[in-house]
Amino acid sequence: MQLHTMRLAFDIIGGRDKAVAIVELPKGASQKEVATEVMRRHSNVKSVLAKEGPRAGQYRVYKLKLIAGSKQTEVVHQEHGMHLKLDPRTVFFSPREAEERQRIAKLVKPNERVLVMFAGAGPYAIAIAKAQPRARVEAIELNKAAVRYALENVKLNGLGLRVKVHQGDAMDSPKLGLFDRIVMPLPESAWKFLPAAFKACNKGGTIHLYGIAREKALFSALEAKVKQAAKRLKARYKIIGKEKVLPYAPRTWKVRINITIL
Repeated sequence: MQLHTMRLAFDIIGGRDKAVAIVELPKGASQKEVATEVMRRHSNVKSVLAKEGPRAGQYRVYKLKLIAGSKQTEVVHQEHGMHLKLDPRTVFFSPREAEERQRIAKLVKPNERVLVMFAGAGPYAIAIAKAQPRARVEAIELNKAAVRYALENVKLNGLGLRVKVHQGDAMDSPKLGLFDRIVMPLPESAWKFLPAAFKACNKGGTIHLYGIAREKALFSALEAKVKQAAKRLKARYKIIGKEKVLPYAPRTWKVRINITIL
């Protein structure tokens, strides 16, 4: 197999000096050959991790196997002026969502109170706080390892008290008060937390709900979930936007629905 001419699917997380690569091994390919080729193409990659299945478990992280390089897989990722410290073996992070994070950050208005559910190591919360200095940003995350990184990343980016990080279940979001904007970037199952989001969102506020959708029916299933949640709560809402965000799998997309509470 001529790996140097073949298309390899992988993400690079980290900076110029040190990065890790997360690869999807092609069928029949040698782990060693794939790792060697990835490190040949990118000299900053010090560790190569192979996916051993889809995101799973309570914290929705990939099971990753080290196939080459250093066992020290903690890195500092850089995007749009942000520095994000994390270990992809313990915290989910997608560098492919960099532009989406900026799109959401640019929608935030001064003095908005913003909540990021499933916040991970803090990329959405930090992007928002940097783009809109007058926003009040809070993040909630269940994974204790991710919370530790999020707290460190708030300091690393010089945001001080401008981002509050909570360790806990997103279902408990209403206990944090009311928000003008809620970001729900867990596409596989964010819809299950819609009741909490509806309760925590101010009237006139916006919820950004992410989901996974087949190409033939991009938004219908997610819209049905929104309708069901609103009906149970007797809540009034309006869908004000629908976006294809990123390819997820063949003929499958990560999508976003923007909802305003009436």
